[in-house]
Amino acid sequence: MQRIISSLHAEFAMTDFGPLNYFFGIFATCSTAGIFLSQMKYATEILERPQMLNCNPCRTLVDTEKKLGPEGSPVTNLTLYRSLAGALQYLTFTRPDLSYAVQQLCLYMHDPREPHLNAMKRVLRYLRGTTDLGLQLFWSTTSQLIAYSDADWAGCPATRRSTSGYCVYLGENLLTWSSKRQDTLSRSNAEAEYRGVANAVAETSWIHNLLRELHTPLFTATLVYCDNVSAVYMSANPVRLTFILFVTK
Repeated sequence: MQRIISSLHAEFAMTDFGPLNYFFGIFATCSTAGIFLSQMKYATEILERPQMLNCNPCRTLVDTEKKLGPEGSPVTNLTLYRSLAGALQYLTFTRPDLSYAVQQLCLYMHDPREPHLNAMKRVLRYLRGTTDLGLQLFWSTTSQLIAYSDADWAGCPATRRSTSGYCVYLGENLLTWSSKRQDTLSRSNAEAEYRGVANAVAETSWIHNLLRELHTPLFTATLVYCDNVSAVYMSANPVRLTFILFVTK
């Protein structure tokens, strides 16, 4: 860490304000294990907006049996819905467990409906019981970069587009994560999974370049895990994949 700070001082005019404690609503607590990042105060402020600070907590984020679509009556208070959705999105900086649920809510910010509002209330009820959660960063010398990728084929009932997600670890530390609807339609589960792997690989390449610029390069290969056998085979044989795409198009 000190080496990174020294490198930044050499490149930019900077002022060192000492150990990190609070930054843009994020509290940093240092210990012998590492640094714990928390937005407990910010989460409490979010719950105060819809007057749900004393609501009954919910143990799960989403209803796994249903998918959000464009159906339902329009939400009466558009400003509140959009404000809460944006606030929850900022909360995902230290709460990766909220990423998928919040991403689904943000898909309908332009025209939210009552089912979307009910789903948001469920997220807030879950948040009510987990305000003390955060992101733990450990002191570690491990330089192994590992990514995990997954995709939900044709999960959107309105557009039939897939949702892909990934998380990237440097040793025991979770660095980046994402849950995002894919830009194009996938004709098969394998194609959706392969696009998810491609997104994860692009993210790890960016991290490699960033660490190199910070004079802390990685010298080991990145491992990318995917639970789809077809996507693994296509990743191992890009020539075969190019032939398949050419034939289908």
